[in-house]
Amino acid sequence: MQRIASLDRKDMNAEQARAWDAATQDPDAPRGGPYPVYLRLPKLFEAMQRLRACLAGGPLSTSERQIVNLTVARAWDAPYPWFAQVRRSRAAGIPQAVIDAINARRTPDLPDARQRTCHAVARDLLADKGLKDAVYAEAEKTMGLEDLVALVAATGNFSMTCLTAVAFQVTPPTDNLTPLKE
Repeated sequence: MQRIASLDRKDMNAEQARAWDAATQDPDAPRGGPYPVYLRLPKLFEAMQRLRACLAGGPLSTSERQIVNLTVARAWDAPYPWFAQVRRSRAAGIPQAVIDAINARRTPDLPDARQRTCHAVARDLLADKGLKDAVYAEAEKTMGLEDLVALVAATGNFSMTCLTAVAFQVTPPTDNLTPLKE
């Protein structure tokens, strides 16, 4: 059970209502999962919306961001973010076999070098709390420095999303087709 109930619009203070109303005007702005938790601090809610939009408009492709998000959600054992990212990944054309491999904590078969690098960097950052010199060198060679910065930022940003969802026990709907494996 979620530890913090979502606020009804009528129960929001003026700043919360202003931030929520602005988010509802943007069809791409997330409003589910941990975002209602962030709404308790409207400036954080807005900052998370801006950071998400910044990263979405950055150098990583949609499929690269999805590989990162799946890898991060799996690393944090975060059910709601996993649910949401599986849905987004399918819409972005990520094969079910890739989703299943990440869910099983296996290295997915990714023919694209950038996607392989996105998975390896996100996985290693979270598992090893850093990048070994060889992994960093290969990532910089494959991604380029600016794209590697975006990759690390995406990993950190989605880690915050997952940590929030886990801490406040934000759960996916019961019709979750690809739950996290135990």
